[in-house]
Amino acid sequence: MKWYGKIGFIVTEETSPGIWDEVAVERNYYGEMNKVSRRWERGNDLNDDISISNELSIVTDPYILENLTNIKYVIYMNVKWKITNISVEHPRLTLSLGGIYNGHTS
Repeated sequence: MKWYGKIGFIVTEETSPGIWDEVAVERNYYGEMNKVSRRWERGNDLNDDISISNELSIVTDPYILENLTNIKYVIYMNVKWKITNISVEHPRLTLSLGGIYNGHTS
């Protein structure tokens, strides 16, 4: 299944002289969903948490290769999902998605 959407990176930038902060940067990418599955996990809350086990394969570019360790989430079906694993298969990356991402966003 073809995919087009945003990948979120959390980078440290100088927001004002001498002040460094984590900033979310979102970039558009094309790819393919190789695996699509979901599951509900029993949590401490009243309702179960949803988690997906999707695998997204994208073609790399210089920005994503330079910021490989800063990749944090993928927007899929209007939800930000955590990246749980990154597999480098040059010239592609395979991103494994997990639970809902609740960290820094743009």
